[in-house]
Amino acid sequence: MSTDIIAGKKIILGVTGCIAAYKSAFIIRELVKRKAEVKVVMTPSATEFITPLTLSTLSQNEVIVNTFPSSQKNGTSLSTWHIETALWADLMVIAPCTVNTVAKIAHGFADNALTTLVPALRCPLIISPAADVDMYNNKITQQNIKKLEDTGYYVLQAEEGELASGLRGKGRLPEVDKIIDAVELIVTGFKKDLSGKKILVTAGPTYEDIDPVRFIGNRSSGKMGFEIAKAAYIRGAEVTLISGPSNEVCYPEIKLLKIRSAEEMKKSVEQEFEQTDILIMSAAVADYKPVSASDKKIKKEDKLNSIKLEETADILASLDKKNKIAAGFALETDDELKNASHKLKKKNLDLIVLNSLKDKESGFEFDTNKITIIHKTGKTIELPLMSKFQAAHKILSEILECINS
Repeated sequence: MSTDIIAGKKIILGVTGCIAAYKSAFIIRELVKRKAEVKVVMTPSATEFITPLTLSTLSQNEVIVNTFPSSQKNGTSLSTWHIETALWADLMVIAPCTVNTVAKIAHGFADNALTTLVPALRCPLIISPAADVDMYNNKITQQNIKKLEDTGYYVLQAEEGELASGLRGKGRLPEVDKIIDAVELIVTGFKKDLSGKKILVTAGPTYEDIDPVRFIGNRSSGKMGFEIAKAAYIRGAEVTLISGPSNEVCYPEIKLLKIRSAEEMKKSVEQEFEQTDILIMSAAVADYKPVSASDKKIKKEDKLNSIKLEETADILASLDKKNKIAAGFALETDDELKNASHKLKKKNLDLIVLNSLKDKESGFEFDTNKITIIHKTGKTIELPLMSKFQAAHKILSEILECINS
């Protein structure tokens, strides 16, 4: 059985006329790869940048461009296609969405196939605007984008970077992975419910140096922490991510602080914690470190028979968590619930997320996770195996419950 929430979903992709339209091919490919059914609706100007044949081939469905057939001499079977298509969909995504189409939707215009479809929708709509920097930052454009958000549409803001004009600034269509993450958010039933919250997330391992070559570490990849950070951003939070050595990548809007050791992690957390509403400590911080590290590589002939260790500082226990929400992680191999509950109380947490190494395809290095969430009230939620991105959303929803209770 697939753990992918996107599999089987019916998604309309709207494509409008700007240079970023070429990215629609990659969006379709990723959605189809994840076993979604995709239908494409293009504005006439979008066909100047990418052909309907290309998108039809990738989506394996007919592409709609015109509201009316080119000729009615031999009759037509199109009838109320916009109503039928709107009722068919679980979600519609417009990516890229030009400032022209943003304005039309914001003010209720329905003058082409795409904008005619929007008011007929019963499903959620994601709008991802893209434009050159001055067009995007134009006061009227920003007012229109805000109007779309106030209406209840999910707006995935443009990213900063180099634009087709050669200028740099905000206006780039987000990378495909972020658009797909927004799709997953909405089809799961979540929304931007963390707006105004500042969230601090820790991720990955810490490396405690023995010498310039060797270190004490663990197998944490940082995947879970990075997925929590991304999920929090997609839900509207301002996110800071402190990560030990990891190959994972986060969104450019997330403030990323890279550290190596437990001591560096402690200092970074302490610096950021005061401005934080929510702390989620998912990092696998080393419990011990060498008492002293050699500044030169230890040679084999030096006959290193033992390494004297000392405990690292307990970051969670040392923080004053008054008026803040704090969540921790526990990775256990035996007496899982008992040990995790003990850690929850000892560190004065609002909730703790339990991983067991006994669960297949769960824990370090996997893209999936099987977690149990334990609240300080004693409420326990055992979740099935799911993607770490989905697990991240479950954790964030339980944190919201702590805030609202």
